[in-house]
Amino acid sequence: MTRPRISARISAISESATLAVDAKAKAMKAAGRPVIGFGAGEPDFATPGYIVEAAVEACRNPRFHKYTPAGGLPELKQAVADKTLRDSGYRVDAAQVLITNGGKQAVYEAFATLLDPGDEVLVVAPYWTTYPEAIKLAGGVQVDVVTDETTGYLAGVEQLEAARTDRTKVLLFVSPSNPTGAVYTPEQVAEIGRWAVEHDLWVVTDEIYEHLTYGDATFASIATVVPELGDKVVVLNGVAKTYAMTGWRVGWLIGPKDVVKAASNLQSHATSNVSNVAQAAALAAVTGDLSAVAEMRDAFDRRRRTMVRMLNEIPGVLCPEPLGAFYAYPSVKALLGKEFGGRRPATSAELAEIILEEAEVAVVPGEAFGTPGYFRLSYALGDDDLVEGVSRLAKFLGQAG
Repeated sequence: MTRPRISARISAISESATLAVDAKAKAMKAAGRPVIGFGAGEPDFATPGYIVEAAVEACRNPRFHKYTPAGGLPELKQAVADKTLRDSGYRVDAAQVLITNGGKQAVYEAFATLLDPGDEVLVVAPYWTTYPEAIKLAGGVQVDVVTDETTGYLAGVEQLEAARTDRTKVLLFVSPSNPTGAVYTPEQVAEIGRWAVEHDLWVVTDEIYEHLTYGDATFASIATVVPELGDKVVVLNGVAKTYAMTGWRVGWLIGPKDVVKAASNLQSHATSNVSNVAQAAALAAVTGDLSAVAEMRDAFDRRRRTMVRMLNEIPGVLCPEPLGAFYAYPSVKALLGKEFGGRRPATSAELAEIILEEAEVAVVPGEAFGTPGYFRLSYALGDDDLVEGVSRLAKFLGQAG
């Protein structure tokens, strides 16, 4: 009997669909094709100069040439605690903060620390592609709570309660949302948080897009709005989106001290400390003002309105207005089964593939986010490319027969 070369646990993990689409688009561009990519979720802005300079100075500091505490630089942990109070009104101390190698490590370590095999996690769909894999690796069971465009991709307490069982341990709560841009009102956040308290659930809340809301939408941290959650809430965040630092790989996990200590133990064996130079850059980011993100938010807001208007002008496409993050999530269900140059895509994944090949536009199909029949398009790219890309989409999809 031949043993499998790869473990069943790792074989079950899917490649990040968003990164895969972005990589294919970049490969096509490198081959000379004028592909416009709406796939990757990263700002098109450079990291602010003062943050870069802090990293340069850190490179010269011998202290940062050595190992530092696995859980993060003490001064950065304190700065994250201070920033959390400043930005969301949630008071924690440095011992409740773990600095991680990007937000993804924080996601994985949260679930690895909280879940035993068979524990269920309620996940609102559409969801970010990494959540299912992190839950699966931790031995947990994902239970989807499916939303659609008719509710603005928001889940209510009734839906959550219908999905809850005696095995439910965690509610994953995300607002603003990737991939939909949905933002829960403070009143909705409070209602969901009180429901979690009533049923003695943990809440893991991903707040990476906290500073990216538009119009009348406002970010509300469930940890602040529902203090009754007490020590059963874990907050995930990082510098990637707010400060255009996706490549620097600095995130954090905030939680009760026993959870943070356990997650820190895991990290001490997995990666040790986050790069000290990146931590120094993150320290400059979180202790600085928010002027850089204000400029980015203005640009994203302009692009958001342009993209939504153009998408809704395409026959067969329905795009609710996203109120946060930097993604639009239009329904393309009405286009499935239509003919495009002799081909009839039955799924949004097939349609996305045809669009990339024929129109040279990269979008991520809804299959990646748990809801087939949709596309995710990031509007974190230049205005001219955005207009050109959606115009190509409109021209190509307008040929549906």
